[in-house]
Amino acid sequence: MNTHSSAVPQEAPTDVHTDHVALLMDGVKDTEDSTARAARSTVLTPRFYTTDFKAMDALDVSPVRAEWDRMMAEYAGDNNQDHFKRDEAFGEELKVLMPQLSPELRQEFIDFLISSCTSEFSGCILYNEIRKNIDNPDIKQLMAYMARDESRHAGFINQSLKDFGLGIDLGNLRKVKAYTYFKPKYIFYATYLSEKIGYARYITIFRQLERHPDKRFHPIFRWFERWCNDEFRHGESFALMMRAQPHLLSGLNRLWIRFFILAVYATMYVRDHSRPLLHEAMGLHSTEYDYEVFRITSEICRQVFPVEVDIDHPVFRQCMDRLLSISLDNDRAVARGGWVGTVLRGWHAARAVLTFGRLYLLPVKKHDLPENIRLDPVW
Repeated sequence: MNTHSSAVPQEAPTDVHTDHVALLMDGVKDTEDSTARAARSTVLTPRFYTTDFKAMDALDVSPVRAEWDRMMAEYAGDNNQDHFKRDEAFGEELKVLMPQLSPELRQEFIDFLISSCTSEFSGCILYNEIRKNIDNPDIKQLMAYMARDESRHAGFINQSLKDFGLGIDLGNLRKVKAYTYFKPKYIFYATYLSEKIGYARYITIFRQLERHPDKRFHPIFRWFERWCNDEFRHGESFALMMRAQPHLLSGLNRLWIRFFILAVYATMYVRDHSRPLLHEAMGLHSTEYDYEVFRITSEICRQVFPVEVDIDHPVFRQCMDRLLSISLDNDRAVARGGWVGTVLRGWHAARAVLTFGRLYLLPVKKHDLPENIRLDPVW
């Protein structure tokens, strides 16, 4: 698979790498510190969610019953029960590779692991809370399976954090991190996108390192294919739930779909450009990597979303770079502090809203939904 976007992306602002090094957060010192980092709630950090359990209980999947039952059989088969266990080669590889990490790459990788572990644990918490608060047997069963998978992922990543003498206290994180309420339909849009873009991110990295094993600076990357196939199947589950409730994909809800696509893409773009060394170490360029992930995600989302953003539109790319520049400006304002920093942060927030509004008003691609809902992870 080609790891680059079909169109040549614009270069990110030339000062991104310099600013990143200057603004790099202090090294995470211990489990308490890494848990505190995971507990932060910002525009770019993974969040914990809650929803309307009564509405979730009322969901009817009978319109997609045949596909649903096949998927439940796949979950019941649990073909990944032994996937997230370290083998002997993991430890040997770790001994060789970890001493080679520069302090800067080490910190970016730790930041990546903390963010990924928090995101996986967020899914585990949400799915488990839904399971405990509903009686609907179909949805209850699905949530139990997905919570199981996400728990394994979070635990596996946390093991790698412990290799650095860190780790996240997941029990404490559950108590201290703020929760965001989303209506079920927003949960569907956001979580479907999160699972599918997670697949696209991990499979792109896996394919790159499959071709260039000398760029694999940590053994956890060997597990990315198994990991991302779980993400893919979780996304398929949300696709079935949405296709079973067709009103969620029509009318004014198409505007919400557009909003969530753009929000997820913009968040990823800004966040990924705060980790340039991570991508460089794997032989990737952050901008090219992101547009390849956008391309894969857009292709997948045609199974359920009737609209698609035009990632090759020059204004789309300009706005992504502008949002990145605004984020860096905001970081400087935060570092400056005081009343001047507060005023600047408000100004940058207004700039971000206007830029996102310009993105939102761009024309979208429209298409009919396919008759066959399920997809295979073939990328």
